Amino acid sequence: MLKLRVLGRILESGLIAVIRSGNSEEAIRTAEACAEGGAAAVEITFTVPGAVDIIKRLSEGKTGSSLIVGAGTVLDPETARLAILEGAQFVVSPAMNPETAKLCNRYQIPYLPGAGTVREIIEAMESGADIIKVFPGETTGPAFVKAVKAALPQAALMPTGGVSLENVNSWIKAGCVAVGVGGYLTRSGAGGDFKSITDLTKRFLEEIRRARS
Repeated sequence: MLKLRVLGRILESGLIAVIRSGNSEEAIRTAEACAEGGAAAVEITFTVPGAVDIIKRLSEGKTGSSLIVGAGTVLDPETARLAILEGAQFVVSPAMNPETAKLCNRYQIPYLPGAGTVREIIEAMESGADIIKVFPGETTGPAFVKAVKAALPQAALMPTGGVSLENVNSWIKAGCVAVGVGGYLTRSGAGGDFKSITDLTKRFLEEIRRARS
């Protein structure tokens, strides 16, 4: 899928489900549950055992979903390239890595590095980051985004960490183009309750639509 189409679907949806499951089967079922709830994109972090195989299975559509599948917790260009060759359609890092940015640009894959200060956000923008992950969201908050957007209205920001149904409205209204939601959305998968993930995904998407309107 073309880079612009990947970004378009993420921006239209406004949600990336971040999956940090304890095993591959749980991760795949969690991704499927998110897709059933309407999620357009999931991020499989490299903290998940067998992350590369999960990315490959999901990106090939072998689970029956049409998800955009990304790789998360990518720390270096070697990991990014491995994920891209196995089908990852976007790459997420906890912090900016210039060589990873260069690699993703070479393959025309969206790169979403983490940033927690104005300086880091500017450096990510200058390196060609497509969306900047405000991380960790727990320690920054919507007020930080609002302040950054006042000075840098062109910055495309997306928080990860600390995003909940109670505050997603605040994040979007502060100027975020999307949100990344992890444990709050997916934790019930560890106990085999995937229906709750589907229901929560629907509620998140509805809250995002409401905030945007």
